[in-house]
Amino acid sequence: MSELTQNELVIQGLTTSGRTFRPSDWAERLSGVFSTYGEDHRMSYSPHVRPMTLNGVKCVVVNKALQQEQPGAFSFLMGFARENDLQILDPANQDEQK
Repeated sequence: MSELTQNELVIQGLTTSGRTFRPSDWAERLSGVFSTYGEDHRMSYSPHVRPMTLNGVKCVVVNKALQQEQPGAFSFLMGFARENDLQILDPANQDEQK
């Protein structure tokens, strides 16, 4: 598992009330929307969007560069999080949270 950087946001599979988001493979499905298939016919996650399990919670890690490079895609991800009442963590503002 890779470390988080200050340039990433984390969409957690927990609602703001602390309930686990379902289905259990939501992070892989959402990240898969941004994946590509190479000549070897293998799927590769985007360098900007990837699934991760963090402290036992399914998450999607979003590189903040996506906001500048593909604003529509970034808006889609943030809208998904808001519509499903999911927690969004910003490691750059970790001291401000909770």
